[in-house]
Amino acid sequence: MVGTPVRIGIAGIGAIGSSVARALDRGEIVGCELVAISARSQNRAAEFNATLNSRVSCLSFEDLARECDTVLEGLPPQMFDAIALPVLSAGKTLIAMSASQLLGREDLVELARRMGGRIVVPSGAMLGLDAIKAAAVGEIRKVKIRTRKPPRSLATAPYVVRNGLNLESLKEAVCVLRGTVSDVAKEFPANVNVAAALSLAGLGPDRTQMEIWADPSLMFNTHNVDVESDSSNFSMSIQNRPSDENPATGRITAQSVIAYLRQMNSILRVGT
Repeated sequence: MVGTPVRIGIAGIGAIGSSVARALDRGEIVGCELVAISARSQNRAAEFNATLNSRVSCLSFEDLARECDTVLEGLPPQMFDAIALPVLSAGKTLIAMSASQLLGREDLVELARRMGGRIVVPSGAMLGLDAIKAAAVGEIRKVKIRTRKPPRSLATAPYVVRNGLNLESLKEAVCVLRGTVSDVAKEFPANVNVAAALSLAGLGPDRTQMEIWADPSLMFNTHNVDVESDSSNFSMSIQNRPSDENPATGRITAQSVIAYLRQMNSILRVGT
């Protein structure tokens, strides 16, 4: 029997935030209630709010943190702290979609610990995080992820712009950058959330190896992961279908948030 609903707030109503908001609005997540939204533009928030069956409050990030139990972050990476700091300072739960912004941020973990908050990183577009976490109980020897994307989705990345790389004219796949997840995240902050989540579940960003490729033959983002550990060796591959709202965001990313919220009050929970 479900008690008092968990009060959910959503910061950012792009492809992820809007999909989760609509699922909550339709009553598809038992035990959770959408109570407020926030966005970079209050006009945009008001326009989206008008499309919901049940209107909710349009609040600032600070008020969102105060009014809600759990806040979903679905913002551009440069705005991460604007919602993370007030949520964690209020001792609430932050569902972080910009996983790359957690790399090297022990200050946020310590803030959450001190104030009684929590940071949750959903599986998003990466399958197999349960397997990585299980392997990490023992000894993981090696993790490598190869992320391949259509060139257009990398065209505005700081590294590509700064180095004047012309990816639009590619005839074959090219490795744009390789290194640790920490290294690649500095240059592609909006393109490494999958790898960041993978590294946080396993070896950490300084020991997880990454390659990022521009591949003109692809229509969808593809991630390949190889893991070697004392318990098992395994490989994973996923090709993500784009969301209707934003072709740069995989449909499964928002669905992973919905799945997480559903299991919060589920009697039967499958997976770690």
